[in-house]
Amino acid sequence: MRKPPAPGPPAPELPRHPNAPRGLRALPALSYNAHRALVLALTFVAYALYHASRKPPSIVKRELARSWPPFADPALLGATDVAFLTSYSLGMFVAGHLGDRLDLRRFLAFGMVAGGAAVALFGLGFFLGLHSLAFYVGAQVIAGLLQCTGWPSVVAIVGNWFSGKRRGLIMGVWNAHTSVGNIMGSLVAAAMLGYGWGWSFVVPGGLIAIGGVLVFFFLAPYPQYVGYGPSPIEPLLSEESTDGEDAGATIGGGKDRRDAVGIFKALAIPGVVIFALCLFFAKLVAYTFLYWLPFYLSQTAIGGEYMSAASAGYLSVLFDVGGIVGGILAGFISDQLNARATTAAIFMYLAIPSLFLFHAYGSVSKAANIGLMMISGLFVNGPYALITTAVSADLGTHKSLKGDSRALATVTAIIDGTGSLGAALGPFITGFISKKGWDSVFIMLALCSAVAAVLLSIQVKREFSQLFQNRRNRSTSMRRGNADSGVQPLLVENS
Repeated sequence: MRKPPAPGPPAPELPRHPNAPRGLRALPALSYNAHRALVLALTFVAYALYHASRKPPSIVKRELARSWPPFADPALLGATDVAFLTSYSLGMFVAGHLGDRLDLRRFLAFGMVAGGAAVALFGLGFFLGLHSLAFYVGAQVIAGLLQCTGWPSVVAIVGNWFSGKRRGLIMGVWNAHTSVGNIMGSLVAAAMLGYGWGWSFVVPGGLIAIGGVLVFFFLAPYPQYVGYGPSPIEPLLSEESTDGEDAGATIGGGKDRRDAVGIFKALAIPGVVIFALCLFFAKLVAYTFLYWLPFYLSQTAIGGEYMSAASAGYLSVLFDVGGIVGGILAGFISDQLNARATTAAIFMYLAIPSLFLFHAYGSVSKAANIGLMMISGLFVNGPYALITTAVSADLGTHKSLKGDSRALATVTAIIDGTGSLGAALGPFITGFISKKGWDSVFIMLALCSAVAAVLLSIQVKREFSQLFQNRRNRSTSMRRGNADSGVQPLLVENS
């Protein structure tokens, strides 16, 4: 009987940065790809918890309007939404600037723990019997300022570990955390509603705080923190990486010489302003659904019957199921076409008829409601997910930075911060427009989708020009016997 081969020598332990998370120091040395999987998993869970903690206001709206002064007026419910989203969007610009200067792991962990406490603060009003609008608005302002730490941090961290042509698909799958968080938040908040609406805030707040502890101990924001380097800004291919397009690391460390850029330099990167303005309207539509869909469902007779607030909360998660598919599909298509703006524009145009169909025929039956709601979620959340992930990461490592600047968190904050201003406006004006009927609300949402698509026209034109140029270059190379001409990125400035 043949003896099994003797085991080879153990892999040498890589040098670790002094800022390496303590939890990772206690674990056996991991391969580069194992670290990347851990980063994806932790950032996925982290931002899913962020979104889960934002979902309770939409679930408890009907309960507050029915039994908790001063929220009988839907416009006042909208005021708490706009308080959170305005502080969130304004804080985002500062958070992105800080994220490129501070340790992203500590920054993200602090935001999660403190943000969880702020979410629980809103629910504390139930237990203390508080009926002051100022208290609830103030709690939402604090929560928004703390939760703005999340998005720039997680996108920058994932961007530090992943690059290459498959970034759109990878980040499209990863961005499912938004919809997973919305689903989880809806289910938890709806389940807790029977014990008192305060618990719908306290439990999600506690969950995100626990997630912050995990991030602090186990998340490595940069490859060089765990012995892989140099910085992704100066890529060298790693023999351990299975993604041939990812030039993320080489063994042995290396000095990170990147300097964080300012907001004005980040704004000068070609495409940042266009995508930021597009996201203003795209996120307005997405967040109107996030905050008002359960309330809309509870106020609409579906198949001739009205449903409870809890049932509407459960049903609304299917919008986010469609959003998961939309984010993945948009990322995959944009990778195949190498055309982020074109993909986003097509989705936004298709969102317009899907919104009208959902409003017109969603009340026919529960089956029709589910199908049309998921289709709407696909087209509404697809471009929103693409712009906030792959596009932001592409622009944050744009060639105009010349390899000597760190702009991932700043660019992400500019784009998502601008989008969050739209997210604040949408739910706020919906509180007033809904008094005139839901027809007006859906017309507003369709118009915003159209504006978002039109804003991308300039970038779409650039992409088509680049596609035709790449095709001509490939044809010329093939005629010269060199068919291996590289595809250039499309997020570039016209020469």
